[in-house]
Amino acid sequence: MRIGPYTLASNVILAPMAGVTDRPFRQLCRTMGAGLAVSEMVTSNSLLYGSAKTRRRADHAGESPPVAVQIAGADPALMAEAARYNVAAGAQIIDINMGCPAKKVCSVMAGSALLQDEVRVGRILSAVVDAVEVPVTLKIRTGWDKSHRNALAIAHIAEAAGIQALAIHGRTRACMFGGEAEYDTIAAVKAAARIPVIANGDVETSAKAHAVLGVTKADGLMIGRGALGNPWVFREVVHHLATGETLPPPGVAEIRAVLLAHLDALYAFYGERTGVSMARKHIGWYTKGLPDSAAFRRRVFQIPTAAEQRAAVDRFFGDVLENARALAA
Repeated sequence: MRIGPYTLASNVILAPMAGVTDRPFRQLCRTMGAGLAVSEMVTSNSLLYGSAKTRRRADHAGESPPVAVQIAGADPALMAEAARYNVAAGAQIIDINMGCPAKKVCSVMAGSALLQDEVRVGRILSAVVDAVEVPVTLKIRTGWDKSHRNALAIAHIAEAAGIQALAIHGRTRACMFGGEAEYDTIAAVKAAARIPVIANGDVETSAKAHAVLGVTKADGLMIGRGALGNPWVFREVVHHLATGETLPPPGVAEIRAVLLAHLDALYAFYGERTGVSMARKHIGWYTKGLPDSAAFRRRVFQIPTAAEQRAAVDRFFGDVLENARALAA
């Protein structure tokens, strides 16, 4: 699929997730087959541009093009300024967040709260598109609540403003992440849209990806929670969509190697203290379901240094492999 001048290597995209889609995770998912990996949300408040957190979120060194940065805010002028700032810092696609359901975001009329104000939606989209020469994309939910689903109206506003692709999470803001994703709404938008539509919500396996594309007829898929501790989902989905075949899941040895490399990337990117802290949630996701993993997580989450944390992870996977070999003997 294409977004502006960019032809993506695949139509399976890593969703932006606060506290997760940092540069190390984006790069990992791209190597696994994601055609695009969208950054964590960057605030439109220019007062935060100098913070260490914002500088890290705007750090795209070594990433394969196209580099996509998501911005969020409620003021058209500030959103335009944020878009210009990030393009100057290397962004090649600007994505606008109108899908985040978090209370602290919605309380300032940003994220999915904007779906309640279609006039303001249009003003923000037009301001950002006019501010930069790179493609601008939009991520939304199906509406504010089940009584106010307006994804189709927002799609028309987006097209008129010059938005070049639309990702839709198949839930309202009120639904948060509960219940089943409503793919029928995404299908209705796709049927009426003239721009690429990307389906998002509950895509966690290659079989589900195939089914969602079949129902929605979307141009692409966006995977968020399904990639947590499972970057292989992109490899599996891309292969299945191309061949109809289902790849086997990664073995313990591959999980071990990928996780250790991911930890090294986190330590290098954040520094030891923050890197160790950021690594804990990833260790939890990668080890979920493995034998004795709950007890291991309780222990490893208390470890304060990178060297000790990495060594503990290495030993845990070594024990899992040794126990598996013993059982097979």
